[in-house]
Amino acid sequence: MKYIKSLRNGLILFSVFILGSLSFSCKQNLDVAVINENKYENNKDAKAYMLNGNGRSTSDSITFSGTDSTAFSIRLSSPVSSTASFEVKYDKSVLDDYNNEHSSEFVALPESLVSIGKEMSVVSGKSCSDSSYVVYKTSEELLKSGLYVIPLRAECSSKNVDMSVEKSKFLLFVRDLSKLPNCNKSTGIKIISCMEVNDTNPLNNLCFTLASNGKPLIDMVILFSANINYDDETGRVYIYNNENVQHLLDNKEKYLKPLQDRGIKVVLGILGNHDRSGVANLSDEAARQFAMDEKAICEAYDLDGIFFDDEYSSYQTPVPPGFVEPSSKAASRLCYETKKAMPDKLVCVYVYSRTSSLPDVDGHESGTFVDYGIHDYGGSFDLSSNYPGMPKSRMALYSEEFSRDRFSSAYNLQSLRDNGYGAHMIFAMDPSRSNFGNQLSAMQRI
Repeated sequence: MKYIKSLRNGLILFSVFILGSLSFSCKQNLDVAVINENKYENNKDAKAYMLNGNGRSTSDSITFSGTDSTAFSIRLSSPVSSTASFEVKYDKSVLDDYNNEHSSEFVALPESLVSIGKEMSVVSGKSCSDSSYVVYKTSEELLKSGLYVIPLRAECSSKNVDMSVEKSKFLLFVRDLSKLPNCNKSTGIKIISCMEVNDTNPLNNLCFTLASNGKPLIDMVILFSANINYDDETGRVYIYNNENVQHLLDNKEKYLKPLQDRGIKVVLGILGNHDRSGVANLSDEAARQFAMDEKAICEAYDLDGIFFDDEYSSYQTPVPPGFVEPSSKAASRLCYETKKAMPDKLVCVYVYSRTSSLPDVDGHESGTFVDYGIHDYGGSFDLSSNYPGMPKSRMALYSEEFSRDRFSSAYNLQSLRDNGYGAHMIFAMDPSRSNFGNQLSAMQRI
C-alpha cells in the first residue's frame, strides 16, 4: 500500500536587520506621562460564558440522524470563591433576535424535540463546570435534510458571578439527515474506501451515491493513516497522529460525523512509521497495553474501529528489549487484544506481510476476532485458510489502487458477487487527481 507524504507549499521569509554596526545618538529625552489609575477598579466578579464540546462559544453547526446530543459547560475568567450554579434553557427569543438583526429566517427546532440535562456547577476554587448535554431528535414533521436551530441561553443563579451577555446565548444549527438514504444496500456488499487523508478530505466519499436509490456508494472509510511508534523515554509504543490525521479527529463533527450519520463506518488505520515498533512485534503485554490505547482513541473520537497494515516498520535484529520476533503470531495477538478491549468495534487487517494470515489465539480462530480481511491489490483468493472462521461476507477481493490506475474489471467485480464474497476496497480515491475520470469509471463499474 503506497503511503503518500503530503507536500507543503509556502515559504516564510524573515528579514533580519542587524544594527550593531551603526551608531545612533539620542539627544532628546522622552517624557512618559503618568496615568492616574485611582479612578479604575478591578472587576472582582468572575465572568462566565458558555462553551459546547467543540470549544465554540456562540454557535456551532452539526449534522445528526435520529437522536444525538451536544455537550455544554460553563467557563469562568477566574476561579470562584464559592460554588456557582448555572442552567441552560431553550429560549426561542435568542433566535428571534438573531433573525431580526441579520434579516434571516432560520427556523427553530421545536422545543418538544429538545431535552436539556442537569444544572451545572462550578465549585469553589475552580473555573470550569462539569458537562451537561442538550439532546435532540428527529420527527416526521421535519424536512428532509432540513436545517434547524436550537436556541439556548445560560443563566446563573449565583451573585458572585457575572454572566457574559453575549456568550450566555448559543445557536446550535442542526441538519437532520435521518430521512436521507443510508449506505445499507440490498446486496449486503460493503465498499471500503481506504483514503490517503494527508491531502484528501474524507467527506468526498459522500459525493458518490447510487442512481437508483440515492444510497452512498461507500460503506466504510479508513483514515490512512495513524502510526505505531516507539517512545525511547518511556519504553512504550504509542499511537502517533500526524497533523493531518489529528486535524480530522479534532474536528470530527465536521469531517467524520456526517459520514457516520449516513451509516458509513469510520476506521483508523495503524501503520508502521520507520522505527523499531510495528503491528507484528509486540509482546503479549505490550499488545494489551496498545489495545487499551486504541480503545481510548476510538472512544475519544467516536471511531468505529481499527485497520492494521504491517508496513514501514524498521524491525531490528537482534530483537530489542520489550519486543518479540516479528511474526504473524504477534500480529494475531494484537488483533485479538484489540477485539477483546472493544468488542463493539471493527478490527480489519490488510492481507499483506505478517497480517496476511493469522493463527489462533488462546483457542480462538482469527476469523472470529478479525472482522474484515482486505486483499492486497488484485488479490482474489478465498481467505478461509488465512483467517479461519471468517465468513465470505467479510472478505474484500480485487482491491483497487486509484492513484496508480490499478483498477478492477467488471468481470472481476461480478465474480466477487456471484461467488458470495461481501466486500471490496478502493485506495486513494481523490477527485483532485488528474486521473479522476478513470476513478469515476471504476466507481461506476462497482
